[in-house]
Amino acid sequence: MRSPATIRSADPERDAAACAAIYAPHVEAGPVSFEERPPGAAELAARIERTAAIHPWLVAERGGEVVAYAYACPHRQRTAYRWSVDVSVYVAAGEVGQGIGHDLYGELFERLRRQRFRMACAGITLPNDASVALHESLGFVAVGVMREIGWKAGAWRDVGWWQLELAPAGTEQPPDPLPPEQV
Repeated sequence: MRSPATIRSADPERDAAACAAIYAPHVEAGPVSFEERPPGAAELAARIERTAAIHPWLVAERGGEVVAYAYACPHRQRTAYRWSVDVSVYVAAGEVGQGIGHDLYGELFERLRRQRFRMACAGITLPNDASVALHESLGFVAVGVMREIGWKAGAWRDVGWWQLELAPAGTEQPPDPLPPEQV
């Protein structure tokens, strides 16, 4: 039996190399990521640092080793979108199907709710039955498909979009989201 995973905030210096190693196969092996070259540890460290200033970036450790990560980032740059985030989760090959993506997302969504974010969005390159199943098991609903939006792995690819309501809409403008250190 596997030891339980520990979920914590990512540390750029400590976790970037592991996150880069987990992410690289998703970039290289097919259309899951629309990046064409896997970023190295230095680039991932910079991304973690930029992201974590406003949005959570989490890692899951098992036996002292990072085996998965999840993060949120701005959905779009216009200020009216500030209550919405895009979310992603990446799991090391040997950990797929063990529930770690589900657990990471659960913690990520709780943190986003405490920060007063309202909507989580997930873009999934299609087809990807496992990712669709994960997101739908957590309550995401399909909202549309962008057809042939990106060229990856020798073909035009569709991206489906799913949304998860983190908080009800209300009729008044809500307070701005809080930075992570204030929750």
